[in-house]
Amino acid sequence: MRLLSVSIENFRSYKERVTVRIGDFTALMGRNDVGKSTILEALEVFFNNALVKIDQSDPCVHTETKIVEIGCVFDLYPDSLTLDANSVTTLEAEHLLNAQGQLEIIKRFNCATKTPREEVFARANHPTAKTLADLLQLKNTALKTRATEVKVDFAAGVDQRSNAALRGAIRATVGDADRAERLIPLTDEDGKKVWDQLQKSLPAFALFQADRPSKDDDPEISDPMKIAVAAAVREVEADLDAIKLRVQQSAMDVANRTLAKLQEMDPSLAQQLTPSFKAEPKWDGFKLSLTGDDQIPINKRGSGVRRLILLNFFRAEVERKRGDTKAQRVIYAVEEPESSQHPDNQIMLVKALIALANDPGTQVMMTTHVPAIASLVPTDSVRFVTRNDAGHPQVEEGADGVLERVAASLGVYPDKRAKVAVYVEGPHDVSFLGHVSKLYCTYDSNLIDLTTDHRIAFIPTGGGNLKHWVERRYLLNAGMTEVHIYDRDTQNDPKYGAQVAAVNGRQSRDIAFLTIRREMENYLHPACIAAEFHYTVTPLFTNWCDVPTLVAAHVHDASDSPNPWDQLDPEKQRQKQSRAKVRLNNAVVSSMTLDQLREVDVDDEILGWFRAIAERAA
Repeated sequence: MRLLSVSIENFRSYKERVTVRIGDFTALMGRNDVGKSTILEALEVFFNNALVKIDQSDPCVHTETKIVEIGCVFDLYPDSLTLDANSVTTLEAEHLLNAQGQLEIIKRFNCATKTPREEVFARANHPTAKTLADLLQLKNTALKTRATEVKVDFAAGVDQRSNAALRGAIRATVGDADRAERLIPLTDEDGKKVWDQLQKSLPAFALFQADRPSKDDDPEISDPMKIAVAAAVREVEADLDAIKLRVQQSAMDVANRTLAKLQEMDPSLAQQLTPSFKAEPKWDGFKLSLTGDDQIPINKRGSGVRRLILLNFFRAEVERKRGDTKAQRVIYAVEEPESSQHPDNQIMLVKALIALANDPGTQVMMTTHVPAIASLVPTDSVRFVTRNDAGHPQVEEGADGVLERVAASLGVYPDKRAKVAVYVEGPHDVSFLGHVSKLYCTYDSNLIDLTTDHRIAFIPTGGGNLKHWVERRYLLNAGMTEVHIYDRDTQNDPKYGAQVAAVNGRQSRDIAFLTIRREMENYLHPACIAAEFHYTVTPLFTNWCDVPTLVAAHVHDASDSPNPWDQLDPEKQRQKQSRAKVRLNNAVVSSMTLDQLREVDVDDEILGWFRAIAERAA
């Protein structure tokens, strides 16, 4: 399941209900002590209640109630739920989705007691008829009674052994068209079975905190290894379930034979006893640690070293997930990734997190208040956490007004040394041109590295990160020399044809280019694409083919998905194409050699762009 949002109410500083929308990559920004970490810790309580455990002190001090509520909304939920041998159902059939057709799980914690008690609900657009309100809480016998009361026609072939079938027949008889959103308990009978099944599909949530003690079981080191063990266990879950079933059947056989013998000696006592398992087996007993060559535990090293290991855990996860279509869905939540790290490693870590978020089955959340880190974050991922006039936290998304306040609050300012504004369509073009400029600097010493030279400011016209947004606002009236490079897209009537002509007609030093080929991805060497995606049909790559779509379709078809590419809905295709573009403009372009670049840039087209930029920056 994919997390879409989290809502928090009466948890620490969050008095009123606050909802935070979650994307593939989400950056919580704001000054210290405004409530950023509280959001991540609320999610830790919801998913695990382990690294952060809810306790009596967690309700907001400004309210009288001791009930804390944390809710999560998901999509990509299971198509069906097997509650027992006779009951297979769906969330739709049980009316357990909210008014938007999404799965919304609410956890309430009663913190009035020493050990807070948890209750689980689904906020659902549920039938309003009284006889339909409690069906998930009824046992089979009670469902049969209810079915008789509402005059279900059993002659129609209702399987009375199946609770799901009985509920369906009752709803069909009573009529379930009138609905309203309310909380449906998932703590008893089939409601609990629904929750038990849903928990197996929840994403794993891994929280890496910034402040923690240095001790032998320091989670900063152990947590990545625990995630590795959990992922390995999840991969063999079917085998473990089979083992569990065999053990339970064997043990149940012994228990039943014991009761049979007891029946011979004391029938009344035997009738009072029923064999049942009180707890599920736990498979998380594996312990994995990292030890240096000198046998000094890594967690005894400096915080910078420990954080560096964390950085490379994320980098390794990027590579693993790219090659593993069956990888478990994981949410990585990282507090202040810049903590205890050299600035170069800070940037590398954030880039690794962004790259990880672009792979299927992965979501990444982070908090920061450091300008250099904030500037790298995509603008649509920004969640600005502040306090209102009453002192309560509020969360706003990255519209222009919010981004301006983020920049002012955190001190994200443009580099005023910039002399040339390079306009491109989006952040993928920035990545492509940056990597390729490094190669061409080794070919022509007069060229400049676009990724490090302070004289260059990239301006993506269709997105980008907070740094690009700030630069774009600043450059509106800066009077800088402009270089525009846009995709041709089509052989006839290119999308940006008029804009390119207008720039070139200014009779100034400004200059604009349209690619001769379809788009930037058509300048990638086919061998590098083939190596990254295990793609063997390289003749398909031409100057006018849609490379991201071809690659996305190939990756999808190589997976175990039962749905052909052509049958995917457009939104899922778009998401897969976007992920392909990320890999093409990062992993693939960075693997190209100068010789390969010269092979694809046979007419010196790209070289001409860079020479034009260098001339204007001189």
